[in-house]
Amino acid sequence: MSDMESFNSLQLDTIREVGNIGTGNAATALSGLLSRKIQMTVPKTELVSIYDLGEHYGNPMQIVGAVFVRSLGGFQCSLIFIQNEEDARLMVELLLKQQFGTFIPVGEIPQEMTDSALSEAGNIVLSSFLNAINMLLGTQHQISVPGVAHDMLSSILDVVASIYGQMGETALLVNTELSVEGLEEGRKISGHIILIPDPDALELLLRKLKVM
Repeated sequence: MSDMESFNSLQLDTIREVGNIGTGNAATALSGLLSRKIQMTVPKTELVSIYDLGEHYGNPMQIVGAVFVRSLGGFQCSLIFIQNEEDARLMVELLLKQQFGTFIPVGEIPQEMTDSALSEAGNIVLSSFLNAINMLLGTQHQISVPGVAHDMLSSILDVVASIYGQMGETALLVNTELSVEGLEEGRKISGHIILIPDPDALELLLRKLKVM
């Protein structure tokens, strides 16, 4: 059941609410990781074709950082956390400040270390998002080692469509904005979570939640 027109309004609302719950769980985990309070805007959750992802983002030429993981548990899916490069850099700086007790500009840190920090943060966000889904379903998951990429948004989304499209043609997009305590006024961290369920995974979710 991957054709979006196959879902009725109740089922779509249920899928969106699952995305909202997962995002709230991810924000809570990120708050713990950074040891800072985080305010989260109401997530905007959409179910779209994986081949239409580019229509739901901004400038296709902007450079982004992306973290990829694969879940092979009861709810099988692929997940991607995408941030523009400035937000990804800020996330890394906050994490390293938490770990080392001092602010270190990303430009002074080897790329391997910054990618490791970004991978850790993205893994926490995506694992926590997935944990919320598995708690709702009563299932468990085994998550892959995260991968990290820096490229133009259009290139990242092309890779998502070409590789993950073999596993499922429907993507759940969750967009939210995080306000992290202690940042300069007006500075926020935005992120996009893309969940690509395997064939029949959404049907499993709807069945478990008794809306199918």
